[in-house]
Amino acid sequence: MKLLKIILKLLIGCFICGLIIGIAGYAYYSKDLPDVASLKDVRLQTPLQVLSKDGELIAIFGERRRTPLKYDEIPQLVVNAVIATEDARFHEHFGIDPIGIIRAMYIGLKQKGFSQGGSTITQQVAKNFFLTPEKSISRKVKEMILAIRMEKELSKEEIMALYLNMINFGSRAYGVAAAAYTFFGKSPQDLTVDEAALLAGLPNAPSAFNPIAHPEKALTRRNWVLGRMLDQSYITQAQYDEAISKPLNVSYHAPQIEFSAPYVAEMARQFMYEKFGENAYTDGYKVYTTISKQDQIAATESVQKHIIDYDIRHGYRGPEKVLWKNNESPWDAEQIKKELEKYICYGGICPAVVIKASDSEATAVLTDSSNIVITYQGMKWARPFISDTQQGGFPKKVSDTIKAGQLIWVRKPQDNWELAQVPAVNAALVSLDSDNGAIKAIVGGYDFNLSKFNRATQALRQLGSNIKPFIYTATLEQGLTMATLLNDAPIVRTTGSETWRPKNSPPSYAGPLRLRIGLGMSKNVMMVRALRAVGIDYAASYLERFGFPKENISHNESLALGSASFTPLQVARAYSVIVNGGYLVTPYLIEKIEYYNNKDVIYQHQPLIACQNCNDEVQTTESTPASLDNVEDVANQTDNEEPELANMKSEDNLILPDMNKDNKSNDITPKYAPHTLSSGIAFIMKDGLRSTVFGGSDWQGTAWRVKSLGRKDVGGKTGTTNGSKDVWFSGFGGNIVTTVWMGFDDHRRELGRTFRAEAGAVTANPIWVDYMKVALKDVPVKEDVKPEDVISVTIDQRTGLLPQPGSQTMSEYFIKGTEPTHYATQEIGTKVTDSEGNTSELF
Repeated sequence: MKLLKIILKLLIGCFICGLIIGIAGYAYYSKDLPDVASLKDVRLQTPLQVLSKDGELIAIFGERRRTPLKYDEIPQLVVNAVIATEDARFHEHFGIDPIGIIRAMYIGLKQKGFSQGGSTITQQVAKNFFLTPEKSISRKVKEMILAIRMEKELSKEEIMALYLNMINFGSRAYGVAAAAYTFFGKSPQDLTVDEAALLAGLPNAPSAFNPIAHPEKALTRRNWVLGRMLDQSYITQAQYDEAISKPLNVSYHAPQIEFSAPYVAEMARQFMYEKFGENAYTDGYKVYTTISKQDQIAATESVQKHIIDYDIRHGYRGPEKVLWKNNESPWDAEQIKKELEKYICYGGICPAVVIKASDSEATAVLTDSSNIVITYQGMKWARPFISDTQQGGFPKKVSDTIKAGQLIWVRKPQDNWELAQVPAVNAALVSLDSDNGAIKAIVGGYDFNLSKFNRATQALRQLGSNIKPFIYTATLEQGLTMATLLNDAPIVRTTGSETWRPKNSPPSYAGPLRLRIGLGMSKNVMMVRALRAVGIDYAASYLERFGFPKENISHNESLALGSASFTPLQVARAYSVIVNGGYLVTPYLIEKIEYYNNKDVIYQHQPLIACQNCNDEVQTTESTPASLDNVEDVANQTDNEEPELANMKSEDNLILPDMNKDNKSNDITPKYAPHTLSSGIAFIMKDGLRSTVFGGSDWQGTAWRVKSLGRKDVGGKTGTTNGSKDVWFSGFGGNIVTTVWMGFDDHRRELGRTFRAEAGAVTANPIWVDYMKVALKDVPVKEDVKPEDVISVTIDQRTGLLPQPGSQTMSEYFIKGTEPTHYATQEIGTKVTDSEGNTSELF
C-alpha cells in the first residue's frame, strides 16, 4: 500500500511537472508566434498576369505558377485523395493527431518504404505559412501550437483550401489548379481518379516523384495512393482496378498564352516592378492592358512581313556559319544537334544545317533533327548582298548559294520551306485611339528575343516630312490657308562658306502651288518657305501643343525638313491632336489592375478624352501674324541650335499610370484633355491629310496606296530623312491613329535602294496599310462635323482666289475671315478676227 502511494504521488508529481513544463513551454514558444487569423485574408504567392483588354492572357511573370481556388471549386475526388494520402483522420483531429503520430512511428520502425508522416495537413499549412523548413524540436512545437490555434480559428474547409492552393507539386506548379494544368493540361474538375491520385502523391516529395523526370517512381507512388483510397472506401474496387491499370499519360503544359505581345508584356512588367518590387511577381496582380488580340497580331504580322520583304529586296548576306567545307568530313547528327541547340527561332525564322545541296534542291536538318527540303523556288530571291544600295545577280541554281556544311536560317511562310536570314533592319508600329489615347497595338521591333529595345517608345529618330502637318498647322494659325500660294522653286542659302540647298524628293519643281498641294505632294522647299512665314521660334514652340518635348526640337530651318527627333509613340500622339479636333490626349497602356480574386480593383484608368462638342479655351502661342514677304529671305542664319541627344526625352511618362493618385474614385464625370489646337484648324489640317491620299484633279498624293482600304475617312503623311536613314508613315482612319517607322538601329546606316529608293511611301506605308486593313475592319466610316468657324468656298484651282467664269474650280475650307476676297486674274485672249471672219494670233 505504501508503495502504491509512492507511485501515485510520483505520477501526480510527474503530471504536475509535465503540466508546468507544458504550460511554460507553451508560453515560451507562443510568445512570438503570428496570429493565425491572418490566414483568413492570406495572399498566396501568385504570379503576375498581363492580359488584353478582353481578358486574354499575354504573359505570366513569377517563379510560382498558381491559380487559387475556393473550396467549393475543388473536386471532392481531389480532397479525398489528399486526405487518404496525407491525413486520414483530418476530419477527427484538433490540429495534431496523436494516434497518427504513434502509428507513423510504429510503421517507420516496422518497415521501410512509403509511410505516413506524423504531421497533419493543418500542421503542414502552419509550417508553410509561418515557419522555416528547419528540422528541430522547437520548430515542431511551434508547428503544433499553430495547428491547434488554426483549428479553433478556421473551418476544416478553409484549412483544406489553403493546403491545396499552397502546396508545391513540382515543375513550378503550386496549388492543385496549377498542377492539374501543368501535368495534364486540364482543370481540377476534369481530373480522373488515377490523375487525382498522382497529384495527391506529389507534395510528399515533388522532385523525387515528379512524373516527367521520374515516371517509374511516380507510377509506384500513384498506385500506393490508389491503395490508400481503396482502403478508406473513397473509391470502389472497380474504380481501383480501372485506375491502377492506366499509364501515367503526363506531359508538361506551359501556361496557355492566348497570343504573344512581348513588348506590351515587358512594358507592363517594368511598371509593376517599379511600383511593387519583387512582390509584383508573387502578390497575384492581374494587369489588363488596352490592346486587343486582333489588332496586336495584325500589327506584329505586318511589321515582320515587311521587314522580311525589305531584307529579301536587299539580298542574301550569306550563311550564319560554316561548320565544314567540301574537303572536310561532314559532322555527325549529334554534333549538328548540339550546334543547333545554341540558336533559337526569331519571328518564324529558324536555324538549320545543310547536309546536302544540288542544283535543284538542298536538304537541311532542323533543331528537332527532322529534315527539310529547300527548292530553287524557295531561294531564288537570294542574290548576293553587296551594300545597302547594291546587289548582285539572282542565283541560277540552288548550289550557287546553299552548300553542305552551312548553318543557315529558314522559314516556312506557307507550305514550303524557304531560305531566310535574321533581319538587320528594324521597324516599329504604335496605334492609338485618338479620342482617349488608349494604345490599340504596339510593336517595338522584329522580335523581342532578338532585341528587347522598344523602338516604339524609346527610339528617337528624325521625322523627315512626317513633321510637315504640324508646321503647316502653325501657319494656318497665323493666317495662311490651304489655298495660299507658296513657290515650289529651289532654295539656296549661304552662311559663310557653307551653302544650304534643300531639295524636293524627287527633285522636280512646279512654281507657285497651293499649300494643300505642297502638303499632299510633300514639297520640301514649300515647307521651308512656310516655316519662314511664321518664324522658326514660333513654329518650334507651336510643336509643343502636340506633346512634342521642347528638349527634342531644333531651332533652325532644317526643322522644316524634319530634323527634330521623336519616338513613334510621340508622333502618334501628335497626329491624334489633328484627328480628334485639337485635344492633347495622353497615351496609356494599362486599363486596370486587379488582385487575383478579380474583386479588388486597385487601379482603374480614367483617360482624359477629346471633347467633340466643347467651346472651351484653346492654348495659344505668342507670335506675330504670318508674312509671305520674307519667305525668300536668304539672310545669314546659324544652324547651331540643335538639341543634345542626351537631353532628349523619349517615353515622357505617357504610357503607364500614376499609382500615387486616387485611381479608385467613383467619379465617372468625363474629364477632357487639354485643348491645344482650335477645332477649326484641326478640321482643315485633317482634311489636308486626306489630300495626300486622294490627290487632286491633276496631281497624285504621296500616300495614294492608302486608297486600297476603300474608305473616305483616311489620311496620313509619309516621311523620309536624308539618305533614307529613317522612313515613316503616320495616318488615321476612323478614330484610329497609327505611326510606322523603319530603319537601322545604327543611325549612320541608310536604308538604301534596290530597284528603287527606299522611302516612307514605298517602305513604311505598306506596313501601315496591312495593319489598318485589320484594325479598321469593324470600325464605321467617320463623318466629321464641320466646326462653326469653318466655311467652304469655291476657289480657282490655279491661284487659290475667287474664280472667274470659265476657271477650273474646287471647294476649299477656310477659317472665317481668312477666305479669299479677290478674284483670280483672267488671261485675255490674243486672237483677232478680220472682216472676213478669219482668226489669227495677235502676237
